[in-house]
Amino acid sequence: MTSPTGEIYRIDWLPGTDVLHGTCHCGAEHSAEDPIEMWEWMLGHPEGHTPRDPYVPNGPHDPHVPQGNGS
Repeated sequence: MTSPTGEIYRIDWLPGTDVLHGTCHCGAEHSAEDPIEMWEWMLGHPEGHTPRDPYVPNGPHDPHVPQGNGS
C-alpha cells in the first residue's frame, strides 16, 4: 500500500459542453475535450504547467507568460 502524497488533482466538466477543466495540485489549469489528454497533462506535472501566483487570484505564476487555456 502506498502512502498519500497530499497532492490534489481536480477535473470539472463544464455543463452544456464537451470540455473538461483541470486544476493540478500546483495550481496550473488546463482545458480539453479529451479525457486522456487531460490525464496525460495532469500526470505530466511539471511539464506544461505554469502555477498560479498565490498573491494574484487566478493569475499566472510569471507575468511574462501569456495566459490561455493551455489547449
